[in-house]
Formats: sequence, C-alpha cells, structure tokens
Amino acid sequence: MKNQENFQFTIEAGKSERHYWMDLWRYRELFYILAWRDIAVRYKQTIIGLLWAIIRPLLTMIIFVVVFGKIAKLPSEGIPYPIFVFAALLPWTFFANAFADASNSLISNSNLISKVYFPRLIIPAASVIVSAVDFMISFIILLALMAWYHYLPSWYLLTLPLFLLLGFFASLGAGLFVASLNVKYRDFRFIIPFIVQLGLYISPVGFSSTIVPEQYQLFYYLNPMVAVIDGFRWAISGGNTAFNTTELSLSISVITLFFLVGVIYFRKIEKTFVDVI
Repeated sequence: MKNQENFQFTIEAGKSERHYWMDLWRYRELFYILAWRDIAVRYKQTIIGLLWAIIRPLLTMIIFVVVFGKIAKLPSEGIPYPIFVFAALLPWTFFANAFADASNSLISNSNLISKVYFPRLIIPAASVIVSAVDFMISFIILLALMAWYHYLPSWYLLTLPLFLLLGFFASLGAGLFVASLNVKYRDFRFIIPFIVQLGLYISPVGFSSTIVPEQYQLFYYLNPMVAVIDGFRWAISGGNTAFNTTELSLSISVITLFFLVGVIYFRKIEKTFVDVI
C-alpha cells in the first residue's frame, strides 16, 4: 500500500490583489477607453451634441442672474454679475456632474465588472474625467463673457488648475464612497440628485460667501466647494473677490479626508461587487 502524502494549502490574496496600485497604471489604456466611451455616449443621438455642455450652465446662469442679481440685488463684489455667477457655476457643475456620474458608474458598468478583472477604481475615475471635458468646453463661455464685458484676466488665472484639482478630488472621493454604497443599497440613486440639488443652494454659486454672518463662516467653510468656488472667482477677478487662507486650509483638509475615506471604503468592499451587483 502506497504511503499517502498530506498536503497543506494556504489561501492568500492573489497577485492582482497584492499589485492593485501597480495595476492602475498597467490598465491605463482601459481608463482612456472608458473615458472616451462615456464622452461619446453622453451626447450620442442628440441634435446639438457637445453644445449641451455650454447650454446647461448658460441657462442656469441666466436664471441666477435674474433671481439673485436683478430681483434680490445681491452684491457681486465689484465684477459683472454674469461673470460672477458663471465663474461659480463652472466648478460647481464640474463637481455635481462628476459626483453623480462616479456614484452611478459601477451600476452602469455592471456587465463589465462581472466578466473580467481590472482595478474597479478605474470606472469612477474615468467618469470624473468626462466631466472635466465638459468643464473645458464650458470654459469657452466664460472667456466670451469676459471679452464681452472687457474684463481682462490677470496672472491669477494661472491658479485655476489648483482649484480644479481640488474639485476633482472632492468629486472622486465622495463619488467612490457613494458608488460603493450604491452597489448594495440602490436607494442612493434616488438620493444623489437631491444631494446635488441641495448642494447647489448651500454653496455660494448665485451669491457671495461674504453675506454669510461672520459667526457662521467657519462652519460654512466646512463645505469643501465653498473654497473651490471662491477660489475660482478670486482667480478670475484678479484677486478682487473674497477669498482667504482659512477656507482654503479647511477645504483641503475636508477634501483630503473625503478622498481617503472614499478610497479606503471602496477598497474594503470592492471584492464583494461581483457578488452583489
């Protein structure tokens, strides 16, 4: 009778799990493909196509100018009210679209997730890039408004990428967290539009953050988009609008916290996406 050998098996994370962050770079072509696909699909079979990226913020600006500028007569800190509003709408629209798209991205790509391995973080990140393309298109309108009102830009305009980067991490961090919840609890797809709509009115888009009473300003600055919006206005106005290091510091801290929590939670439950989705 032959001797039977005993074997001991050890189950551990696979190579792909151990090299997850390296895989983000290895799968960078998939990132480009998903981003380009989402750009093409967003305006597919529409009559005016990419012009929607211009029309939507433009119409919103007109409404805000009429309501807050003409009727409520709120101050615009010495710059033309259309520029004042549109300078705030640009970062807010970018954040709102990026956050909503990232939050729903896993559900929208459920078939892809269940068939092949790749770092799932690529999906919400690619959806945020699509909103960045819309931002670049809408930025043309801002330049046209500045030319119309003979409002010449200054070197402060070079700081805009910093505030756009803050908006990117804010939307991606919040999007990763909500996207993870959305996989398991589909109720969040109904909550997301409400969050975006509420955020529009509690952020200084149609008004200046200076109208907030001084005793509440520190609490108000905990909204990370306040510093991003005020920063955009400050850069576009050449430093003539309200902006301070306190709100910038708080914004960076809150956005960093959101991003870390989003990434950590996303990675924690990423292994369950295939089973739940």
